[in-house]
Amino acid sequence: MIELRPAGERGHADHGWLDSWHSFSFAGYHDPRHMGFGALRVINEDRVAAGTGFGTHGHRDMEIVSYVLDGALAHKDSMGNGSVIRPGDVQRMSAGTGVMHSEFNARQDGATHFLQIWIEPERRGIEPGNEERRFEAADKRGRLRLIASPDGADGSVTIHQQVRLYAALLEGDERARLAIAPGRRAYVHVARGSVSLNGTPLSAGDAAKLVGEAAVELDRGFGAEVLVFDLA
Repeated sequence: MIELRPAGERGHADHGWLDSWHSFSFAGYHDPRHMGFGALRVINEDRVAAGTGFGTHGHRDMEIVSYVLDGALAHKDSMGNGSVIRPGDVQRMSAGTGVMHSEFNARQDGATHFLQIWIEPERRGIEPGNEERRFEAADKRGRLRLIASPDGADGSVTIHQQVRLYAALLEGDERARLAIAPGRRAYVHVARGSVSLNGTPLSAGDAAKLVGEAAVELDRGFGAEVLVFDLA
């Protein structure tokens, strides 16, 4: 079964400095039909205006993955980490027992566009941590590249949950396939462009839940950047 989630049906909040689309219930957006999918709890598509951002605030017991599409995101946290992540970079922050952090647009000439992803950890009370990896466009071109996993396989960032996250760039005749093991399911999010998922066309912001399917099959991409979550 494939359940589609059109981009325009997501929750939306425009705060002036922040334009945000919520795939799942978040902050002032609540929809009991979309509270998460397995351990995947949040996908926010955020555009942060130049010179603005999220001031210092706290989190606990959540794996937070930042995936930058355009621009530059400046990160600081109470663990002493400070960095600027750009397209191709993936950052994982484990909030665990508690962490304070801030995220600001490091550009002065335009918005920063990124995905904020929250995954519930497999256990609470872990030690907070931060990790970053870079994945060049060539690593994702015409294939599903593992970017986050529970064991840090293939140079991916390590998340404390039985979730494997892949990213792909697809154009024209390029194809990518991910087998779904029995008892597992998948969530596909189109970050930009358009692509065909198992024969169904999707555009930027669209998503799909796959339950009982044998595989994720992506083709007919046009400027497509796609994230695929392999979930328990």
